[in-house]
Amino acid sequence: MSQKQIPNIELPDDLESQYVNFVRISHTASEFVLDFSLLLPGVNKPQVDSRLVMSPFAAKLFLRALTENLKRYETNFGEITVPGSHTLADDLFRPGDQPEGS
Repeated sequence: MSQKQIPNIELPDDLESQYVNFVRISHTASEFVLDFSLLLPGVNKPQVDSRLVMSPFAAKLFLRALTENLKRYETNFGEITVPGSHTLADDLFRPGDQPEGS
């Protein structure tokens, strides 16, 4: 079976990149909504920087593509370890990491 050709996409000159470290995912029967934010210590209500809305089918294809790319990354750079018994918030907001005056 031959692979489908990946379309050649154009990136606008004024496209802004956003660094995000948090995503809130919600869904309805017909769509998935991914809200991306930058979560920083001391910020109680982070602002959504980007919102992606996609069909469940597109979300499944996105998951497959992301999984394949993570496998390639780990093959080249080593395994990405994820905390097991605690949450990402525990790593981001350790008690001694709060800025002074907070």
